[in-house]
Amino acid sequence: MCCLISFSEAMQVFNLAEKYQPLTKRAKKMMLVHRAQLRAEGKADEPVARKAVLRAGIREVTSAIQQKKARLVLIAHDVEPIEIVLFLPALCRKMGVPYCIVKGKAKLGLLVHRKTCSCVAFTNVRE
Repeated sequence: MCCLISFSEAMQVFNLAEKYQPLTKRAKKMMLVHRAQLRAEGKADEPVARKAVLRAGIREVTSAIQQKKARLVLIAHDVEPIEIVLFLPALCRKMGVPYCIVKGKAKLGLLVHRKTCSCVAFTNVRE
């Protein structure tokens, strides 16, 4: 289930992950303000269907794996202390979830608009 990937494959994974980035704080606020303005004008406020986004952080990723919602897990190689993510490969193997160890928690952090991130998981994948 673990894969050793080349640089070009890693770039493809990161390019795919960029399509599943969560909204930034500014974009989310603008969306909510727009919906509030529509509601104030008396127009129909239809909630938007949830987008498929990355789940970030050790707690969210662990719960997604345990609930069998995770489709692919990306784990950073430079997490300190290593015990934080040490159990993730075993858990992924047990639950049958493919995982990858990628270079740099800062790269994972860029995907979810944070400084660093120990791991991310794809939960829903669009066709």
